[in-house]
Amino acid sequence: MQRNLAKSNTPISQTQNITMIAVIAAVYAVITFVIQPFAFGPVQLRASEGLNHLAAWNKRYIIALGLGVFIANLVSPLGWIDWVFGTMGTVIMTGITYFLTRHVKSSIAKIIISSVVVSTIGMAILAAEFTFAFNIGAHGAFPSGSNGGIIAQWLAYYFSVIPGEVASLIVGGVVIYALSKVIDLSK
Repeated sequence: MQRNLAKSNTPISQTQNITMIAVIAAVYAVITFVIQPFAFGPVQLRASEGLNHLAAWNKRYIIALGLGVFIANLVSPLGWIDWVFGTMGTVIMTGITYFLTRHVKSSIAKIIISSVVVSTIGMAILAAEFTFAFNIGAHGAFPSGSNGGIIAQWLAYYFSVIPGEVASLIVGGVVIYALSKVIDLSK
């Protein structure tokens, strides 16, 4: 019976919508805070990134994830750079995910599309943020390990963040897929 309630066609109220945004933002931030030593830097495992798949079901999750990233990044070693560019990158990549999946019915297809967008566009933006921070000598910036120019630095950062991101997306994809089978994530 609970499954039928979760999958009902009753629209949610504005209060419920705001509550869902707040809950997802809080979950993202809390997961990031708990694994803080691993959640920042050029080699990171930010498990909360698995929640990015939610944007494939409802545009409210774009706001929720952007807010969650902003809150989590308040403790980032990069400070304002991560507050601005980390949040902006999340809003861009989850917005693209929503746009590309809004007519897709298959949960697996949504997760695959989301994974491709986040691991390419999202991580490209993050690598650009790290390259920018390092080249302006921002507090908390870290070297890329590359002896080349800007492109080589960007590539070094990009390839350093991909493994952790893919791991987070796989775990998150499994969790979100399972949730999508019992809860209507589009509501």
